[in-house]
Amino acid sequence: MTDTTVDRAQDRATTHLRPVAHFTAHDTWLNDPNGLVFHDGTWHLFFQNNPHGDTHGNMSWGHATSTDLVTWTEQPVAIRHTDTEEIFSGSAVVDEKNTAGFAGPGQTALVAIYTSAYRPTHPTLAGRQAQSLAYSLDDGRTWTRYEGNPVLDRESADFRDPKVFWYDGADGDGYWVMAAVEAADRQVVLYRSDDLKQWHHLSTFGPAHATGGVWECPDLFPLSVRGTDRARWVMIVSLNPGGVAGGSGVQYFVGDFDGTTFVPDGPGGGPQGADWLDHGRDYYAPVSFNGVADGRRLTVGWASNWDYANDTPTAPWRSAMSLARELELVRTTDGRDRVVQRPVLPEEPRDGLVVHEVEVPTDEGRRHEIVLHGDGPDAVVLTVDAAARTLTGDRRRSGDTEFHPAFPSVDTAPLHDAGATVDLTVVVDGCVLEVFACGGLTALTQLVFPSTPLTRVTVREVAAA
Repeated sequence: MTDTTVDRAQDRATTHLRPVAHFTAHDTWLNDPNGLVFHDGTWHLFFQNNPHGDTHGNMSWGHATSTDLVTWTEQPVAIRHTDTEEIFSGSAVVDEKNTAGFAGPGQTALVAIYTSAYRPTHPTLAGRQAQSLAYSLDDGRTWTRYEGNPVLDRESADFRDPKVFWYDGADGDGYWVMAAVEAADRQVVLYRSDDLKQWHHLSTFGPAHATGGVWECPDLFPLSVRGTDRARWVMIVSLNPGGVAGGSGVQYFVGDFDGTTFVPDGPGGGPQGADWLDHGRDYYAPVSFNGVADGRRLTVGWASNWDYANDTPTAPWRSAMSLARELELVRTTDGRDRVVQRPVLPEEPRDGLVVHEVEVPTDEGRRHEIVLHGDGPDAVVLTVDAAARTLTGDRRRSGDTEFHPAFPSVDTAPLHDAGATVDLTVVVDGCVLEVFACGGLTALTQLVFPSTPLTRVTVREVAAA
């Protein structure tokens, strides 16, 4: 870290930028969420963390816990880097059947499956990325690396980000499934295991749709279609660069999974055929929680963009997570099954968190601006264009925008199935702005760094473009 006096001065200057419901590390860097798991009434959020500074490096698993998904307590670093290994992204599971054999009588093991990124100093695996295990027998407080690591090595430099879940086979022969990526090949590789230690290849998916950057942080899960007794499978794939708004982005595929192969709906095609989970520049690497018994599917993403993540103007912390989002599928009027997202918000008002519920008419091609502002000159302008059926977020006058040339932006999202009115849930929490429209069919996330909090909203009709 830099001089502590400077750090404290910067911290005071940016106190209003630290969110209250979006998790931030106390005084270090964070990026991708890892190991999201619910166990014994506690939500565990592990995350990519540099324990020694506020920029990317020395990757380890940080750890935070919550009982409500909006009030987070940072815990000690869970799995720390070594001189020969960085701890990249992955997932965690509750090994209720003790398939890996880590638990003793009366114990339940939490098992982390993560990417070992071997440094040049490693005597035999330098430059490789392979999958490894660690386990906890005390509800995630302390972790032990498995002595047989790595458990899956393809001798690749870009094999990473394992998401593991339990799959119940048709004949009761359940097993673990891993979705990981060969990032540079834009492929999701699926494996199965009975014990989390021995893995066997099932199938490979991709490249497909958006392939402008490397693929990262895959997830694969079933999701119910609202109003029906049907469930489909959804595959989430992050990519960087090549996102819909520039830089980092997240696409998703809806299809079917038979325990071996994922088959998406519709043809392949390029990025124009992609469905995007968020149309803002600051939503990346979302993954879903394991261990949620009531069938809900809840995700958390990283609220930043690799174009400028190391330069965002906060100190001594840098980067935030998104709100948790509950996912569902709906059948839209074009006959597609699409993801809708609903943010998890505090049950009671919270200082520093502002939620605006806005509804604007869309008849006769009307155009409305929703202006978010505070006591200073800074503002974000959200525009609902009924004729174009779009939502735009303009943050070019949102405060500090000059720290990186890629930051000032106007991001545009489609308004699927917009009716006579468009409803928006606008969440402003410190430096994070999340907008949900059309019942959650559209999401747009942007970072903002205003000089004073954006606590107010003004809605005005403007001339059609």
